[in-house]
Amino acid sequence: MIQNEKETAQQNLPYIAGITLIATLGGLLFGYDTAVISGAEKSVQNYLISSQGLSTWVHGATISSALIGCIIGGAISGVFASGIGRKKTLILAAFLFFLSALGSGYPEFLFFEESEPTMGLLYMFNFYRIIGGIGVGLASAVCPVYIGEIAPANMRGRLVSLNQFAIIFGMLVVYFVNWGIASGQSVEWIDTVGWRMMFLSEAIPAGLFGVLLFFVPETPRYLSMVNRDEEAMKILTKVNGAAQAREIFADIKNTVEHHSGKLLSYGKTVIVIGILLSVFQQFVGINVALYYAPRIFESMGAGKDASMLQTVVMGVINVIFTVVAILTVDRWGRKPLLMVGSVGMAIGMFAISGLAYYEVIGISTLVFIILYTASFMMSWGPICWVLISEIFPNKIRGKAVAVAVAAQWAANYFISSTYPSMMEYSGAFTYGFYGVMSVLSLLFVWKMVPETKGKTLEEMEKLWGTKAGTVTERPATATRAKV
Repeated sequence: MIQNEKETAQQNLPYIAGITLIATLGGLLFGYDTAVISGAEKSVQNYLISSQGLSTWVHGATISSALIGCIIGGAISGVFASGIGRKKTLILAAFLFFLSALGSGYPEFLFFEESEPTMGLLYMFNFYRIIGGIGVGLASAVCPVYIGEIAPANMRGRLVSLNQFAIIFGMLVVYFVNWGIASGQSVEWIDTVGWRMMFLSEAIPAGLFGVLLFFVPETPRYLSMVNRDEEAMKILTKVNGAAQAREIFADIKNTVEHHSGKLLSYGKTVIVIGILLSVFQQFVGINVALYYAPRIFESMGAGKDASMLQTVVMGVINVIFTVVAILTVDRWGRKPLLMVGSVGMAIGMFAISGLAYYEVIGISTLVFIILYTASFMMSWGPICWVLISEIFPNKIRGKAVAVAVAAQWAANYFISSTYPSMMEYSGAFTYGFYGVMSVLSLLFVWKMVPETKGKTLEEMEKLWGTKAGTVTERPATATRAKV
């Protein structure tokens, strides 16, 4: 305890907080970009899809099109994060967010006439949404890594969890923005003008994020990997104090120098765990609740304005329970929170499935939706990102996170795009499926996921090195990885 107090006393908390808050704007934009469609999706359907007599499959694909970009962005994030650095990758993401906001709000730019929906215009709208999705994919992978590589071990869980708070806060902000734009307006106005304003509003936080990123440093782990040791040591000292900085720097250099950096240098297990964490985070169905929230509440009997308001209420619940995770992740650990969350999600989804089977619509449905989302937000929402940012060894972190995040967005796309057709078949089956996935996520965490609370990134590296038979020691006794 005394040692921890000494470490905390040496840490530059205002500097750490400032860097983290700027980095979490990427999370806010992640949430903003993915949830802005929730208020605009019916208008987009009316304007671009129903007016041309297109199918519900086209509707589902269009609403989920940004996820194609997310898969691309996640897949290429490792290349960019390792090639140009974490900071420059986030600047690129900010630019893509800004471009997508303008293009999605006015897809007619240059090539099409307003109020004349055509297949070409539909393609252009999807193109701009995909551009924004690439930004989301980059930010979703690199923001947690950036924060995790800057943050001291004793507060890393809380700081990386702040990124999830920013994601949820971004969703809450856009729920309010969408509600404010739509409130008191006619359906005709929303279908012609309102939905455009919803997308255009994202340009403001995107521009702010891009500007502020010029004032944050590159991460010391990345700087060390590209042999910019003096800069790395300077940042470590500013964050941790001189004594701690020397110890951390020695560990970083040791892990960087004594492994090849190939994806499977530490065996398959750590990669499989990262992928399954990502897949289960999506297969439990959370983004269905987020993307289609107003429509779900309308199907429960709420009017359009009431459904928007209930979505805002759900957003507030999400923020509150994400704060619960932030306050407990470094005290209780990662595994207990994930397991408790899985139990709560399973109860919520199985209850909603049963209510859907018996066609019970009312306050009970809302209660179980809130139970489900609250359970997710205090566990799998933030903790998945914490684990992804910290379980991978330094030398392969960029590549491994890219694989995990690409798998996450592929799973997200599958779940979100199949939701309309699954609901046409059976609501009870759809929500029951998400309940089963919640149970499987519980078993997966119990059996496979290691606890990472309080461990440095270099200590996690030694764990996987031991399991793969490539233990990293100090340079004098180091064993090179066999690849």
